[in-house]
Amino acid sequence: MPVLPSWLTEPLWDQFSVLLPERPVYHPDHPLRCHRPRIGDRIVFDKLLQLLRFGCSYEAIADATCSASTIRSRRDEWIRLGVFSRFKQIALEGYDRIVGLVLEEIAVDGAITKAPGGGEAAGRSPVDRGKQGMKRSGMVDGYGIPLGRFLAGANRHDSPLLASTLDRLGDLGPLPDEITVHLDAGYDSTKTRALLAERGFRGQIAHKGEKAPIQASRRWHVERTHAWQNAFHRLARCFERRTIAIDAFFDLADTIITVRSLIRRAWTTHRWDERPRRRP
Repeated sequence: MPVLPSWLTEPLWDQFSVLLPERPVYHPDHPLRCHRPRIGDRIVFDKLLQLLRFGCSYEAIADATCSASTIRSRRDEWIRLGVFSRFKQIALEGYDRIVGLVLEEIAVDGAITKAPGGGEAAGRSPVDRGKQGMKRSGMVDGYGIPLGRFLAGANRHDSPLLASTLDRLGDLGPLPDEITVHLDAGYDSTKTRALLAERGFRGQIAHKGEKAPIQASRRWHVERTHAWQNAFHRLARCFERRTIAIDAFFDLADTIITVRSLIRRAWTTHRWDERPRRRP
């Protein structure tokens, strides 16, 4: 059974392959031109999807077609070239052009996940008996499309991470004149309101001591997106130690979420050759 359905995997690979540099199958400087050929990029891409979805180790996913060291080295090469970040940016641009990002309504919230191996973005988890954990401060549009994130240790509070999370809006180009940021009661402070006012945003913040469902408004979108991201087990239980590697997997997961939402929402309004027979 494939990690992702073909109606999702194929468009992902079609765009991802365009971003990759051309490499010869055999190294041109080899004196005999008879050494082992280079592992195909499509094989490594499929392995990364399996790693992201199943959360297993590199050694567990390696087989005769591709070794664990090849997966790591190719991943690092693509990170240096900025392929993952550009991949996500193209997906957001495509979604915005066809469906439209709801940037007038933005939701931000934090989520704590496990980080058994520690690392640069890990800290003592307050909800897991002090074990190593990671917090992601995620930002989504009015529908739940992931716009960006900021990674920190699990012992960090949500409120101080808000400024760094909102900085990710700078990658989206022109923004609406009026933006409402929906936050939970953890952000209910004068400092947060001053930060939003300084950036020209309007805050819809739940008040401490009052029941959340009364003021839930549009905050449930970010909670749903956290659940979508946690469905990728490498993000829910992260063994990566370097922040750039974690961000690369998050960019890949966010791209999958964005393209999947694009296909689902465009299914009733658009036609294309590889359109699924049934609405995904």
